[in-house]
Amino acid sequence: MFKKKVMAGFAIFMGAMWLCTVISKSYYTTKLPVVSTATPEEKYIEHIVEADGIVVEGGRQAVNALGGLRVSEVSVQIGDRVEEGDELFRIDLEDLREIMEEKRSQISKLQLQINAILENQELARQKKELDEKRAREDYDAAARQKDTEVGRAAEQYAQAMEDLEDAIYGDTDGLSDEEIEDRMNGLGEEERERLKDALQSAAYAEADAKLERDNAMKNAQRAVEDTLLPENADASLAVAREEVRLLQTDLADYQEVLNQEGIVFAKTAGMVTGIYVEAGSRIPDSAAMMLTDDNIPCQFKVILDKEQRKYVGYGDEASVKLDGSGREIEVTVDYISESQTMPGSYETLISLSKGGDSGNGKWIPGLSGVLRRVERGEKYRCCISPHAVYYTADKRTFVYVLRQREGILGEEYYVEEVNVKVLDENENWVAIEPGAIDEESRIIDHSDKEIGKGDVVRWIE
Repeated sequence: MFKKKVMAGFAIFMGAMWLCTVISKSYYTTKLPVVSTATPEEKYIEHIVEADGIVVEGGRQAVNALGGLRVSEVSVQIGDRVEEGDELFRIDLEDLREIMEEKRSQISKLQLQINAILENQELARQKKELDEKRAREDYDAAARQKDTEVGRAAEQYAQAMEDLEDAIYGDTDGLSDEEIEDRMNGLGEEERERLKDALQSAAYAEADAKLERDNAMKNAQRAVEDTLLPENADASLAVAREEVRLLQTDLADYQEVLNQEGIVFAKTAGMVTGIYVEAGSRIPDSAAMMLTDDNIPCQFKVILDKEQRKYVGYGDEASVKLDGSGREIEVTVDYISESQTMPGSYETLISLSKGGDSGNGKWIPGLSGVLRRVERGEKYRCCISPHAVYYTADKRTFVYVLRQREGILGEEYYVEEVNVKVLDENENWVAIEPGAIDEESRIIDHSDKEIGKGDVVRWIE
C-alpha cells in the first residue's frame, strides 16, 4: 500500500515538474525576439540608373555679317525657328552707301600715296644709275692718272740707273779690262755715293707711286661697288598696297550686301538662340546672331554621380523620356567624361535622332527629360535581401544565420554572426560570395527586436 502511495506521489511530482517546464518554456519563448529567415537565391543583379537631363544644341551656327554696319531692322526673336533662306535682319542701306563712299575715298588717297612712292623710287633709281656712271668714270680717270705717275717714277729710276752706270763705266768700247778697272778706281767716293743715293730715291719713288696707285684703285672700286648696293627696302609701298587690297575686299563684300538689298539670310535651318544686334546698333566684329544647326542632331545632356557612372559607359544602350512625351526613345551613349567644373561628376551626352518628335517636329533645346539605363549584370548563386546584411564602421560585412542547438529547456534557436564578402548589390538583392554561407543557410532577414551574436530567438518559418 505504501509503495503504491509513493509511486502515486512520484507521478504527481513528475507531472507537476513537466507542467512547470512547459509553462516556463512557453513563458520564456514569448519573451524571445521573433525572427524570420530566407535562404539564398540565384539571381541576376540588375542596376537601374535614372538621371534627369536636358536637351542641348548638337551644333551651333554663328550668323556673321560685316562688322560696323548699322542694323535697320531685326526680323526674328529668340526661340523662333528659321529655314534656310529666311530673313534674319536688315542693314541700313543709306549708312552702307556712306561707308562705301568713305572706303573709295581712302582708296583714292592711298593710290596717290602709292604713285608718289613709285615716282620717288624712279628718281632714286635714276640717281643711282648716275652715281654708278660717275663712280666708274672716276675709277677710269684715277687709273689713268696713277698709271702715268707710276710710269714717270719708273722712268726716273731707269735714268738714275743709267747715270750710275755711265759714271762708273762710261763708254767702254775698245777698252781693256785693266782700263775699265782703272776708270772705276778713279771715280771719287763722294760722287759714287751721290749716284747711289739718287738710284735709291728713284726706287723708293717708284714703289710709293705703285702703292698710291693700288690704294686709289681700291677706293675707286669701292665707290663703284657702293653704287651697286641695293637700297634699303621701303615698307611704305607694300603697306599702302595691302591697305588698298583690304579696302577693295571690303568694297566687294559691301557691294554683295547692297546687291541683297541689305538683307541677311539664314544659311541653314535652325532655331534662334542668341541675338546680339538691335535696330539702330552696329554689327559687332563677333557673331550678330546664334542659331542651332539642324544638320547636327540635338543632344541630351546628363550629369551622373560616381555610383551611376559604374553602370553607364560609352556605347551603352539606354532610353530617354522627354517631358510632354508619352514614349521612350532608344538611344546610345555617345560621350562620357569627368566634369571639369564638378569633380566626381560625369558629363554624359547622347545624340538625338535628327528631326525627332518633340511636339513640333523638332527637338527643342532646353526641354527636360529622364535618362534610364538598365544593366542586367551578372548571375550570382547566393543572393539575399539587403535587410539581412550589416555593415560595420571598420568596413566589415556580416549576416546573422539561424542555428539550432540543445538547451536547458530543449532544442532552441540562436543567432550566429557570419562574416561575408559582398560581390554586388542593388536595392533589392545583395550577392554574397559562396563559402561562409550556401544555398541551404537560413539567413535572418527580419526580427521584431534587436538581436546580436549568440542570442536565442524564436523562429517563424
